[in-house]
Amino acid sequence: MAIDRIFKDEASEEKGERARMASFVGAMAIADLVKTTLGPKGMDKILQSTGRGREVTVTNDGATILKSLHIDNPAAKVLVDISKVQDDEVGDGTTSVVVLAGELLREAEKLVATKIHPMTIISGFRMAAECAQNALLEKVVDNKADSEKFRSDLLNIAMTTLSSKILSQDKEHFANLAVDAVMRLKGSTNLESIQIIKKPGGSLKDSFLDEGFILDKKIGIGQPKRIENAKILVANTAMDTDKVKIYGARVRVDSMARVAQIETAEKEKMREKVQKIIGHGINCFVNRQLIYNFPEELFADAGILAIEHADFDGIERLALVTGGEIASTFDNPESVKLGHCDLIEEIMIGEDKLIHFSGVAMGQACTIVLRGASHHVLDEAERSLHDALCVLSQTVNDSRVLLGGGWPEMVMAKEVDALAKKTPGKRSLAIEAFSRALLAIPTIIADNAGLDSAELISQLRAEHQKEGCTAGIDVISGSVGDMAERGICEAFKVKQAVLLSSTEAAEMILRVDEIITCAPRRREDRM
Repeated sequence: MAIDRIFKDEASEEKGERARMASFVGAMAIADLVKTTLGPKGMDKILQSTGRGREVTVTNDGATILKSLHIDNPAAKVLVDISKVQDDEVGDGTTSVVVLAGELLREAEKLVATKIHPMTIISGFRMAAECAQNALLEKVVDNKADSEKFRSDLLNIAMTTLSSKILSQDKEHFANLAVDAVMRLKGSTNLESIQIIKKPGGSLKDSFLDEGFILDKKIGIGQPKRIENAKILVANTAMDTDKVKIYGARVRVDSMARVAQIETAEKEKMREKVQKIIGHGINCFVNRQLIYNFPEELFADAGILAIEHADFDGIERLALVTGGEIASTFDNPESVKLGHCDLIEEIMIGEDKLIHFSGVAMGQACTIVLRGASHHVLDEAERSLHDALCVLSQTVNDSRVLLGGGWPEMVMAKEVDALAKKTPGKRSLAIEAFSRALLAIPTIIADNAGLDSAELISQLRAEHQKEGCTAGIDVISGSVGDMAERGICEAFKVKQAVLLSSTEAAEMILRVDEIITCAPRRREDRM
């Protein structure tokens, strides 16, 4: 007797061709969604949340777009995931990785339709990926030894990364900001010490890099506006108990004098706490929580600058850059590590007052202040700059550089094609398909710029038959251009991550031959 069903009523399963088709279609739909954002002439998407505020995000960053989508297709989720990992790992190439994985699956679908087994395709893809990676390794340039050349490499990489973003009009200005900020890190990839502050007003050109740390707070009334050789205690403690909170407590007293006594006791308790804090020998106290009027008066009398309600991100970063630690108890002054800086003063940016810490203990700390027309512009500018900073900090460690503008894809496709001609059997078809998928990246860059992609790609292919060719697509002039001359560079680490991640993701989706959707768990009636 055949068993018809082994799953619960609402569970579903799709087998064989149907499962594979569902995977292919979902992955290709995601790739087509972000395809139009690729390259210097890529377009933006508006993402509107369904939440209360109906928040709007305008972006062309692949990872940001895909993070915001609620997706039902399991294969599409794999592509969203590789885009997130690419963003965390190297910061750029989030769209390329999804588009390349989508194109590999598009080619694989044609091969599966001609009755080639998925495992044969995977084997071919693996050989092709290895060949493509070796082709790039032969062509990399490393100028780490020559600091002048290395800086110009970094500037070119920053400008190439920024050309596809909102900052493309002022890319020289922002590339310089990003390179200066990353060079201060001295090889560290910890971007915590680079703070980005967004202030609406002015134009993007008015953005600047400030050496030191800026805290988005005002200095209180009657407090010193300028402190030299500051000793800073960074704390997360309650400084708001100088009055009895009558609303939450029931206190029975026989006269008003008793209430006054309780309040005096509370005040004394607070005075003691303030004395303990002052006893650390500090002249600046930064607290994450509120500081009420009474303790603020005491600090002002002692000539100590007290900053309240510095958000958690603010105090963590402040503790990091001034070399202090966040304290919450003050009984043992010797065990508390204070932060130090040369000067604390109040500065104005636009209409706002902020507190500036200069000469901080962590020399690599700096702040980039972004100005712009609106919050949407500033958010997108921050995302763009963050991508550039990530790529640059990775390049400082792994200083190998490639040309950009579709050049690496053409180099890889040429080598992969040569491998396909040498490989016997059906695997050669999969290797050829891999080469066609690689060519899709320059094709899409040209299409997005409104150029004739077929004409350009055939010209490029002919150029790349010459030895030592540096040709790529120049979308500004709309023709094939010399990438070395135009200074269009990309980090090798980004390209390698795109190649390997997309191949692995495509391989994973290709292996699928059944999709099982579980029945939802029902809540039991507890009546």
